[in-house]
Order: sequence, then structure tokens, then C-alpha cells
Amino acid sequence: MKRIIISIPILLAAVSMHAATAVLIVNKTTKQTITGFGAACCDGAMCPYGTDTSPVILLYGPSSKIGLNIMRMEISPSFNGDDNASWSNYNWQGCVPSARIVKQRGGIVFGTPWSPPGAYKTNGTAQGGKSDSQGNQRGKLREDCYDKFFPWLNSYLKYMKSKGVVVDAVSIQNEPDWWVDYSGCLYDPQDIVNLVKNYAYMLDRETYPGVRLISGESLGFTQNYTDPLMRDATCREQIDIVAGHLYGHAPLDYMKQSAVLPAQYGKEVWMTEHSVTDNIDHLPTWHENLIFAEELNECMMAGCTGYIYWYMRAHWAFIGTGESKYGSANRKNTLLPRAYVMSHFAKHVTGSTRLTTARDMTSGSGAPLEYSAYIKGDSLIVMAIDTIGTDYKLMLRLPYDVKSGTHLLSTGNETANLCKESPITIEEPSKVIAVDMPARSLNTYIFMINRDDTAIEDVAQDNQEWSSTHYDMLGRRFDNPDQLHPGIYITGGKKVLIK
Repeated sequence: MKRIIISIPILLAAVSMHAATAVLIVNKTTKQTITGFGAACCDGAMCPYGTDTSPVILLYGPSSKIGLNIMRMEISPSFNGDDNASWSNYNWQGCVPSARIVKQRGGIVFGTPWSPPGAYKTNGTAQGGKSDSQGNQRGKLREDCYDKFFPWLNSYLKYMKSKGVVVDAVSIQNEPDWWVDYSGCLYDPQDIVNLVKNYAYMLDRETYPGVRLISGESLGFTQNYTDPLMRDATCREQIDIVAGHLYGHAPLDYMKQSAVLPAQYGKEVWMTEHSVTDNIDHLPTWHENLIFAEELNECMMAGCTGYIYWYMRAHWAFIGTGESKYGSANRKNTLLPRAYVMSHFAKHVTGSTRLTTARDMTSGSGAPLEYSAYIKGDSLIVMAIDTIGTDYKLMLRLPYDVKSGTHLLSTGNETANLCKESPITIEEPSKVIAVDMPARSLNTYIFMINRDDTAIEDVAQDNQEWSSTHYDMLGRRFDNPDQLHPGIYITGGKKVLIK
């Protein structure tokens, strides 16, 4: 068929009779590379604690329907994994069965302390201290115990390895800025700087090669907890991942600001806990699940390289609990719609590098639509979210000719409406593609780039630090070339074959 070249304005006019139009421009400039997506194995996520592996079996690995590859674990304040130790309900053994499966499926597991041992703290208990029964004593790590903290983390790494789980990263503290009456520990920003600067060298990276250190995970991902670590050269050398939570602040607010310095220094940025729902007294509506999709998308736009949701199993999470009061759809150990929403990102964005995008507001709709775009080997991926009741024809202006495509579409909470796959017909390779974006929908458009296997040299990077980092096809990060095994890796948008 003879190719007909037509200008964008005329093409828009041709389709506007059938649907509103929106235009998205995808550029070649790359941003961060995405390590992956996950959830937490702690507290209500499992019952009994950690030993029911049904959630990870359903959620994790490239062959699963959802494709998660990161799991967060609680490092309890116990000195060891002894089932008879204090706080035995939260001993280190709890997460081992699930962690083994995640590791067997090529995933990443990391541990976060809710509190160091009580003997190390100012209030003598693992609890945060915010209650009358605890005398409202603010539990902090005693300065004379700073030198015990990283050896304690080493003992956790040793225990988990003895159980067959090589832990990939450890964090300093869950929500160091939040005073609680459950297990918790307060740190001022300068406390964490002092701890990392003077004692993080004690983390035993020789015995546990590849283990990475995560910053304190503040409640609202605030810069006052992240920037001081990046500004100090010694701390910057020790911290591998800057992390935080999203409570009280949208991703494009504090998190985006907190990601600036880490990105400049080639550090990863992980969102390690949040629950997204308007009301947990019911199963999330489809609109609420689209809001969750928007949070995932906005985290990527904010510079996030890893997104970890809160519980795996809860009626407002990924796996049903079986509680009848939330309706018949809440069947125990079955995938909920929110899991399928996560799969749009987990199965396709993991291991990709984000591309810059811009809306063409002269011809676009101006409606509250959200987008992001990624490159992964020879695939160009566009995510698009429409939360309103209007169908759109989305005009894509891409940086490369594409020769074929697939559309993954989710439009409602019923299983039949989730992750429906259909081909995108492209008559001849082109940079201008029109695709459907139905009302109230989550869309993943995956295009095959029309180029030679090695013709990826023209991708522009706005942060050269990322170019030294390799990701395998499961999204696992490798900073040291000596760690690479034969296979295909993605580096700054480039597909690299290691022989």
C-alpha cells in the first residue's frame, strides 16, 4: 500500500468526529531506569505470619500474572531468629518462606527495621513510646549504641543467609519521623547523618557482597531526611537507595523534590510504603483503582526507580482475604483488580528506562489525563490513564518508527475487563500513531521499534550517571560489570548483549 503522509492537524480533524482527541509527544531523552515493583511481607499481609506463601506465589515472578519483583520485610527488634525470643510473633523466621520463593523467582528482597533492639534505645523498649502506658518516652537509638546498629544488621543478614535467603538491601529505619505507640524509633535528620557517616562502614559488604544500604524511610518522603545524606560525601558513598513513603504528600510534591539530588549522584529512589484507597470499608471501586494507577504513574514521573505497596493481602490490596463483609469478590487468595492494575506497570515497565513526554496543548484536550513513556530493548511503551467519562483518540508522536504494537486495556473491576490484549495495526513503520483510549481506562501500548538490534545509539540521556548501571530483563540492578552473567541487559536505554 502506498504510504500517505498527512499533517497532524488534518489527521486530528479526521478522527474528531468519533472521539475527543489528545496528543502526546514522546522524546528520546531518557530519565531513570525502573528496578521494579513490589509489596510488603509483614503484619496483616500474611496469616499466619509469613508462612502462608499463597500471595507471593500469585504475585511474583515473570511467569505470574502480576509480575512483582521486590519484597519488603520487617527486621524485628529480636537479636536473632529464635522462636522463643521476645516479640516472637515478629521474629526473623516469619518472612523466610515467602522470601525464598521471591528469590527463586529472580526477585529482590530487602529488610526494614521498625525498631532496633530495646536495649539500644533511650526508652529501653522496641516500642516508639507514644502512649500513657509507656510514659510518653520518645524512643531513640542511644548514641552510645550507634556502634551496635550495623553489627545488628549484619546478624540479620547472617541469619537470613543461613536460611537460604540472600538479602539484597537493608534500610536504616521505618518512618524515623513518626512517633508511635507500636514498634518504632525516632531519628532526627542529623542523627541519621551521624549514624551513616561514622558507622555505616561497619555494614559487612565483604561477607555479603552486593548488599545495599537504604536511607531512613520517612513518612512523607521529605527532603530534610534525604538531602543531608546526599550532600555529605561520606554518607553519599554509603547510601545506595534513597527511600520514603507517600503519606500526606502526592508523588509529584515531596518525592519529586527528594529525588533530585539522588538522581544527580546515580542513586536509586524507592517509594517503599503506601496504601491507596478512599475508604477501606469496601472493596475499591474502579475509580479508586484508577487513582492507584495514577499514583504509580506519578511516582515514575517523580523519578522513582522502585515502588513497593503496603500489604499484599487485604481487601484494598492485591489478594483477597475471604471476609464476606466485603462482598463475594473478596475471595481468599484470589487476585483482586488492584493487582491487575499493578501488573500494567510491573510486567512491562520493570527494567525499562523512562522517556520524557510532553502534551501538545494546542491540539490536545486539556482534560485530566495522565501519561508516561519508556524504552526497553526494542520496545517503546506508553502508559495512558483516563479517569473521566470521555473516550479519546490518542495521537502519539514517537521518537522512532514503530512497526507493530499491542494494546493492554483495563476498564473495570470485573476480570473480563482487566488486561484485555489486542493488536495495534500499523500499515507501515511510522512515528505518528493513533490509538484508542476509552473512558475510565488504564492503557499500556507496547510498540516494536523498527530498527537494527544495535541501532539504539541516538537515545539522549539527561543524567549520565545512569549509564554505568545495568539491569537484567527482570529489572535487577547491577552496578559492577563483574557481576554480569551472559545475557541481555538494558543500560541507559541501550540493549547490551553480554557473552
